[in-house]
Amino acid sequence: MDMLIGFVIAVMIALTGVGAGTMTAPVLILFLHVPVPIAVGTALAYSAAVKLLVVPVQIIRGQVDWRTLGLMLLTGIPGVVLGTLLFRHAVDLQSDKVWLYLALGSMIAFSSAWHIYRHFRPAKISNDRPQRPAWLAATMLPVGAEVGFSSSGAGALGTIALLSLTRLETTQVVGTDLAFGLCLSLVGGGLHLAAGGFDASLLMRLVAGGLLGAIAGSTLAPRIPARAMRLALSLWLLAIGIQLCWQASALAGS
Repeated sequence: MDMLIGFVIAVMIALTGVGAGTMTAPVLILFLHVPVPIAVGTALAYSAAVKLLVVPVQIIRGQVDWRTLGLMLLTGIPGVVLGTLLFRHAVDLQSDKVWLYLALGSMIAFSSAWHIYRHFRPAKISNDRPQRPAWLAATMLPVGAEVGFSSSGAGALGTIALLSLTRLETTQVVGTDLAFGLCLSLVGGGLHLAAGGFDASLLMRLVAGGLLGAIAGSTLAPRIPARAMRLALSLWLLAIGIQLCWQASALAGS
């Protein structure tokens, strides 16, 4: 079952581009009943493993803008460290049952809602967009913190920032954001692993399935309409996010 989940998530990433962190943690929590602290750390490590397969391709194709990536990492890495420390502190305070469910559900719901909005209101790429490097750097601090706290957010929020605050082409936005997400996943995942917030055997099975899924998804991608698949997946993730928030409210009332 674990390998199948890793396989399916990797296929969806290859077909739609939706982030591994956004999908993995809620699936582990709701379907495998993995505790929230373990699910977030395992999701970050899995996300890093999957992106290690994808990002080199983006680099070879020249789709990573290194100057912009460095600017994003300048504050994104401190942000992911801060978010991870806040997450571990919340776990130590035994607040993981309510507040962690609520935070994770809210972030996933927001990210999915953004993808749905962009499906019906796609961003217009224009060379007239302003270059705001200072704003980009400032934005990456909370984005990094969200990744460290919930394992999700780098894909949707990083793309928003790059589309709004830079003049990068669409392919460069995708490549740069994937490289940014990989770096955050490596740092955040490493911190969670060091704190013991992961399941090693579960992670290995997810990665084994993910390797096969990445190959299968890359093969199927040219034959399947990615835009329709992305909408369907975003709607499903929105429902998952709402379900996590509902569980948080149920736990708070019990």
